Amino acid sequence: MVHPNLSLESASRFADLALNGICREYPNKLDHVINDQADVRTPRQLHPAFYGCFDWHSSVHGHWMLVRLLRLLPELPRARAIRAALATNLSAQNILAEKAYLEQPNRRSFERTYGWAWLLKLAEELYTWAREAERGEGDGDGDARQWSRNLQPLADAFVARYLDFLPGQDYPIRMGTHPNTAFGLVMALDYARATGHLELESLVVERSLSYFSADTDYPARWEPGGSDFLSPALVEADLMTRVLPPNEFQEWLGRFLPGLSRGEPANLFQPALVSDRTDPQIVHLDGLNLSRAWCMRNIASALPEAHPARGVLTEAADRHAKASLPHVASDDYMGEHWLASFAVYLLA
Repeated sequence: MVHPNLSLESASRFADLALNGICREYPNKLDHVINDQADVRTPRQLHPAFYGCFDWHSSVHGHWMLVRLLRLLPELPRARAIRAALATNLSAQNILAEKAYLEQPNRRSFERTYGWAWLLKLAEELYTWAREAERGEGDGDGDARQWSRNLQPLADAFVARYLDFLPGQDYPIRMGTHPNTAFGLVMALDYARATGHLELESLVVERSLSYFSADTDYPARWEPGGSDFLSPALVEADLMTRVLPPNEFQEWLGRFLPGLSRGEPANLFQPALVSDRTDPQIVHLDGLNLSRAWCMRNIASALPEAHPARGVLTEAADRHAKASLPHVASDDYMGEHWLASFAVYLLA
């Protein structure tokens, strides 16, 4: 099988990065509240499924990327090694240990909401692949059914967290890093719709409209921040493509980014400069270029073909992709532990 936007060669390079990362425990940056002396433990003891890739959320989306690539390109050269690693990490025992970690005191805000979002994206990918297997469609896979069953208790735990947290979150977080509210809502809504979770879907749509429907003349001229890997403006617009009917979205976008069809503000449409790919914050800007590209492409696809912003967005997306795709494998772990996932999300 050949994917139109992702060659087997590129997919293999990306897979190697994630495969090496999900089983690499150190260096490691924990999001961990120590309740008592018994909580002073190694990353793998705390998180037997998602201990690798420098941090928990990167490990989760590294697993998502490997599942996505296996589903699209089952002929990957290291497919057997990838399956073995996924089978080990996504065992039922390991996932229940991850769920038990969440249930301890002072874990309420653990990975909120970026890690929550990627865990649901992983669950969505496995769920969809498993349903294909049950229907005998496409390249449905028995491993996917087992991994999906194993992961479901953890996915249910994060769905419960969304349902508990969102009604009390009165104001969205608009920063370009992990707590960004719009990004968390995008992934939660995709999961809800793929799995038929009507309660989560209804809440996410309601919260999205409450937070963002009245936004006008967004100050995108202030972007990017020096450590952004998400564009607050574009990820919000990406979310609104999912919750507004096409005509209403077009009208909302005209109010939200009134200079869009003219390519303004200019800084939103030019790739970010990445001056040091060994710096863990500056290299975020490679991720920004990739996430801007996928947001721009999705926003463009939600507009009528004759809309003047479509060409502006498509051309800018191509510039952003070309600026950072060559640097996903940079020979430095600060970028390599996570950027391949962003590349695959963009390309596939």
